[in-house]
Amino acid sequence: MDEAENAAAAIAAGYEGYLAVFATITTRAAERFAARDWHGLQDDATERRDLYPGVVGETVEKVEESLGNRTSDRARWERARSAYARLVADRADGEVARTFFNSITRRVFDTRGVDASIEFLEPEATAGTAPDVSRHEGDNLEDLLRLAIADAPLGGRWQNLSRDVRIAAEEIERRLALLGLDGGVDVIEMLRPVFYRGQGAYLVGAIEAGPTRLPLVLAVHHASRGLAVGAALVEVDDVSVLFSYTRAPFHVAIDAPAPFVAYLEGLMTHKPRAELYTSLGFHKHGKTELYRDFMAHVAVTDERFEHARGIAGMVMLVFTMPGYDVVFKVIRDRFPYPKQTTRRQVMGKYELVFHHDRAGRLVDAYEFEHLRFDRSRFTPELLQDLATNASRTVTVDGSTVTIHHAYVERRVIPLDVYVREANPVKARAAIVDYGRAIKNLAATNIFPGDMLLKNFGVTRSGRVVFYDYDELTPLTECNFRELPEATEPEDELSADPWFGVGEGDIFPEEFTRFLGVRGDLREAFDFYHRDLFGVRFWTRVQDRVRSGEVIEIFPYRRSRRLGAGVRRRTHREG
Repeated sequence: MDEAENAAAAIAAGYEGYLAVFATITTRAAERFAARDWHGLQDDATERRDLYPGVVGETVEKVEESLGNRTSDRARWERARSAYARLVADRADGEVARTFFNSITRRVFDTRGVDASIEFLEPEATAGTAPDVSRHEGDNLEDLLRLAIADAPLGGRWQNLSRDVRIAAEEIERRLALLGLDGGVDVIEMLRPVFYRGQGAYLVGAIEAGPTRLPLVLAVHHASRGLAVGAALVEVDDVSVLFSYTRAPFHVAIDAPAPFVAYLEGLMTHKPRAELYTSLGFHKHGKTELYRDFMAHVAVTDERFEHARGIAGMVMLVFTMPGYDVVFKVIRDRFPYPKQTTRRQVMGKYELVFHHDRAGRLVDAYEFEHLRFDRSRFTPELLQDLATNASRTVTVDGSTVTIHHAYVERRVIPLDVYVREANPVKARAAIVDYGRAIKNLAATNIFPGDMLLKNFGVTRSGRVVFYDYDELTPLTECNFRELPEATEPEDELSADPWFGVGEGDIFPEEFTRFLGVRGDLREAFDFYHRDLFGVRFWTRVQDRVRSGEVIEIFPYRRSRRLGAGVRRRTHREG
């Protein structure tokens, strides 16, 4: 075996080691859920997220040892790529294995753009069969649900399974009737692996009502009194929210992701493949899928990058391509007053979000380096802005633009734009959900810092999310205070505070000044969320977080909640 083959074997061994640990962490979720070990689940989620870069670093060291002073010999890497392709050709997870190889080469060569000679660029067929499913046929929906649940090894005692099955069946029939499908359910099909995340276990599959096939997700919660079905979701939008880019990945024990991604694509045809891979825990390959799909879009269109909608940020320069549903965010060279942060601190905030429970309210970001595009694919205005305000991050060299560092996120409509353009009903719903978003973030120990509407956005499904992270901070590090009373009349007119303000001091009474909404929208916000303007709300949540309580945030709307046995005190609509 020559040095190139040794390098390929070392990378394959590194990948096998990664998979082994990944599987060990993932399969622990069933035990954690059965034992209601929520802190253990959180620790496992963090450990699994940190696993990939650590294994890549270790593998690079081993490859460099095997190649010695020939590490940068491109000809040897071309042979290593061919040897590795043979090693993973028959793998059911070959697409993820090839992404792992690319991670190694990009680390070794610090690749600019892409290099077809030493990377796997095009998607290749992956060996594998359809995912394992249970399938039950009959004309009694309650019986079908009972059989589907019995197939799931949830490892707990049910509070009242008969009640849950009856209520779930009624809810499914009601939702189907609203969709114009009142002929009854003939088949329930379920993926055998259980999807775990947070304090929930999700049975994912499909129902067949005559010729119509719809997704079905049963959300199971494990309260102190036992297991209960919290929701039965059959509408595509509701199921799509579970697999959203604003939520942490599931822990689901599968041998190969491709068949499961294909199955889920059949249930949610609009859902990008990149998000599905990421939702299964394969974040790096999700990034690969996003890059390939975006470049395919670039190849068949003459669209140009342009500034994204909304008020320009003081920290990030944000641009997009109109026909593709993502934004690119690059850090500006300088931050104007009153911003008091650094480039490193901003990147640290994104790292915090990557490791945090996003609770359906923080937008996931893929971090890219050394992206190359033709200069003609940028509008003159954007190109000038990049050259003037992001020269540390973007290089314009002749006909090529290289983006050395960028965060790529799904595009949402800025909340300030949305409430200005939407009809009154939708604008009101968004403002109310804006308050819920702030409360959901607080429940997960996040204070957004800057709560201006322009820093929040509205997703395709109408949910409000937060995407401006430069002032984000752990809630427990904040010091919420009442505004001191002025001692002199002129104090209240002063531009500067007449009292001492320490680092981390926050005055909730001042939040009213930043909402930027009036009239009916302000009345709606005050009706549901006036407690945000007082210290008591914030300190109570701090106390709960500091006590170690894991506050459950359900990833479905209140209107979808069955209510059977789910604790009301901890519920915050996700």
